[in-house]
Order: sequence, then C-alpha cells, then structure tokens
Amino acid sequence: MPDEAKHKCGVFAVWGPTDSAQLIYMGLHAQQHRGQESAGIAVSNGRSIQHHVGMGLVGEVFNAQILQGLEGRGGIGHNRYSTTGSSRVSNAQPLVREYGGGMQVAVGHNGNLINADRLRADYESRGHIFTTTTDTEVIIHLLSKHHLTNEDPISAALEHLYGAYSLVFLFHDRIEAARDPWGWRPLVIGRLADGGYCVASETVALDTIGAKLVREVEPGEIITVNDEGLSSRRFADAQQPAHCIFEHVYLAHSSSRLFGDTVQIARERMGERLAIEAPVEADCVIPMPDSGRSAAMGYARQSGLPFREGIVPNRYVGRTFIQPTQAQRDMAVKLKLNVVEEVVGGKRLIVVDDSIVRGTTTRGKMQQLRNAGASEIHLRISCPPIRHACYFGIDFPDPAQLIANERTVDQIAAYLGVDSLAYLSTEGMLSCVSRPPESYCTACFTGEYRLRPERQVTKLDLERHQLKMFT
Repeated sequence: MPDEAKHKCGVFAVWGPTDSAQLIYMGLHAQQHRGQESAGIAVSNGRSIQHHVGMGLVGEVFNAQILQGLEGRGGIGHNRYSTTGSSRVSNAQPLVREYGGGMQVAVGHNGNLINADRLRADYESRGHIFTTTTDTEVIIHLLSKHHLTNEDPISAALEHLYGAYSLVFLFHDRIEAARDPWGWRPLVIGRLADGGYCVASETVALDTIGAKLVREVEPGEIITVNDEGLSSRRFADAQQPAHCIFEHVYLAHSSSRLFGDTVQIARERMGERLAIEAPVEADCVIPMPDSGRSAAMGYARQSGLPFREGIVPNRYVGRTFIQPTQAQRDMAVKLKLNVVEEVVGGKRLIVVDDSIVRGTTTRGKMQQLRNAGASEIHLRISCPPIRHACYFGIDFPDPAQLIANERTVDQIAAYLGVDSLAYLSTEGMLSCVSRPPESYCTACFTGEYRLRPERQVTKLDLERHQLKMFT
C-alpha cells in the first residue's frame, strides 16, 4: 500500500458543443490530481461511440491528432487511480460496450462498489464474460440485463448497487449521470456559455472550461442531458449523507467547492483549529507540500508564527501515491521534495501535513529536516489518526498497514523521529465544514461505517476471482 492517501478517479461529461473532446480533455486535465494511472475519452457523433484510452497522464494519452479524431457533440472522460483492479490498460475507462442488439454505452465511475464481487460471481455462474477486473464492468452487465425488461434500465441497474459511485454514461443521443444515495463522492453540474451542460467530479473542472456551477447531482438522482436540455429523475430516496470528509482534508483540489464548502477555506480552518488544539513553542511553521500548505497557513495565522517554505516541491514530479510500485514511489519522493537548509537550520519547526498513512515517507522527510539542522520538529496533522479501512474509494483497505492502527500517538512520534506529534480531533475537523457532523463519513478515523461490505475486500479481489475462473 502506498504511503500517502490515494484517491480513486475523476469523471467528466459534456453534451452540446461541437468541440466536446477538447472540453473533456481540459476537464480531465483540471482533475488530474484524482488519478494519474490512465485516462480516456469517449464521444458520440449521434450514431456511434468512438473512444480512446491509454496509460499515463492526460497529456501523455492524448495529442492534437487523437483529439481531432474524436468528433462528436457529447462525450465523457475519466482519470483513473485503481481502487478495484490493477493498473493496466484493459481496466482504463471509460469502458465502452455493446449490448441489447447493437446498443452502445460508455461508462466512467468514481467510487467503490462493496457488492461487486457477489454480483459478478452471479453473472459468471450464468455464463456472462468479463474482460476487466474493475467493479465498473458489473454496471454494464446490469444495464444489459434490464435493457429489455425495464423502461428505465439505468434506474433498475443502480438499485442493485451498494457503495460509493458517481457515474457518467454516454449513449449515442445523450449523457446521463448518477450519484449513490449516500453522496459519498462529489459530482456537480455546470452550464456552458453556449447553453450546453457538463458534469464533473469537481468544480475546478467547470472553472477550467468557463462553465458556471448549477448545483450538485443529488444523492439518489439521475440527470439526463440531450439536445432538449437537462432533466432529472430519482432512482432511490436520499439516505443520511455520507460525504467523504477526506475530500476536504486531502483529496480534492484546493480551489474546488464541494459539499457546500470551498476546499481551501475548509483546510485553512482545520489548520487554525489545530493551532488551538495543539499549540507548541516554535520559531516558524512550515508545510509538507503541497497538500499541507493550506492547513499550515491557517496554523501560522492562528498561532502568530511566521509561515516559511522549508520543503520545496519539484513541480514536474507527479503525486507520489500514483506510482504503481513502492520502489517507484520512493524514488518519486526523493525527486519531489527538497529541504532548504537556510530556512530550517537551527530552528524549532512546526511541520504541518494533512495526513499520515503508512508513515515511511514522512519518516524520511523528518530525517532530512534533522540532517539539515532542525533543532526541534513538532509535527501537526490536520485530521485525526487514520486507523480503519476505507471501502468507498480511498485505497487504504488494510488496517495492518496503517501507522496509527494499534499504535499510540507517542509511539508514532517515536517511529517518525519527531519531538512531538498531534492530530486534529474528529470534532475539530468536523467543526471546520458547514454541514452537520452526521452528514460526513469519518469511518477511516472512527471505524463507524454507514455501510459495511459482506467481507473484507481488497482492490485485487476481482482479479483473483478472474484467475480462479481460468484455472
């Protein structure tokens, strides 16, 4: 398991403009932080769906020639970080399939289904063939099943799903988008200047293409966009919201607005509250770039201490958690962060970071600060200790690999080699966002799950299941 929190995916969809592929490309670029393993775009010309997917960053997968070949007035796109199934091109999305006598559909998914294994086993027992190891393919088989027997096959299919899902669909004449009844993952609607509509995981994508935020897709809602405009229907009653608070802590882009709050402001508030809960005498506050910067600014402002950049990032190295192997991640960390000796030497430092997952990278950075002459290191984390698995789209499913699992804060501090360590309390974290505390999922901190899988699952379970089918 990688050392930092890892996200799942970003989705984008648009209907109306003739340059839809270019807009999707820009929307995916804006959401690159949500997944860097693979990217894909599917477009409709009104008669059929064309698509292109590949491994790597958006700018590596697509060029001008490929985008020019994707002509259509509507389409969907996807950035992937694998939380179900391994990192390989067959698992890249959007998934494009034919069913029901030649009908085409493309699907992009952000989230995790906790009943995908059981649904897939049931279909395979009846002769269905799966070509990927992602939970997203189960959705297509459900669509196929209900295509001939239900007037609204998408609604019928979604009624069988449990877990976190923000979905975009492309048909030859429309796009559709849906969000699970608990609203785990963000999904927003935008209006283009020319009257078309788009859907994105985050508002940063709307800003990039000049679209205006209309509203969130509501939990349990399906929206349809076609030549006649936008329409909405429900497939399920909204449940008690389970918005992922970790989106605000780390995962979302700082300029995005989700679940009613601008991420940057929420993170600054977390830093301010952290300074109140865990003050310490020091010379300056420095962030762990880049995700700890907003909280560090809040901590410095509340504490009255100088804010300094003592660890400088290399902007040309991607997020380290995206690298598929530990050796690659370790190398990326060394390339990514450099300590400024003149800033940290002889200083009592407060180092602010958003979270600690395994702690190996953090431990290495703290040692670099010591080597650069820091006299004291006081580590402050703007969320509570991560002690429990996430089954809803963040890739830390094995509690045994979490540094805070069955360790005290003092034991963690000793392992990291810092003079003191303090985390933001759960109550303090929830006080920094606008909606009531019961509206957020905090299971990775508290162990209190809104839904629990039938058994403990890992991201490669469907891969192992596929292997059994052929042995």
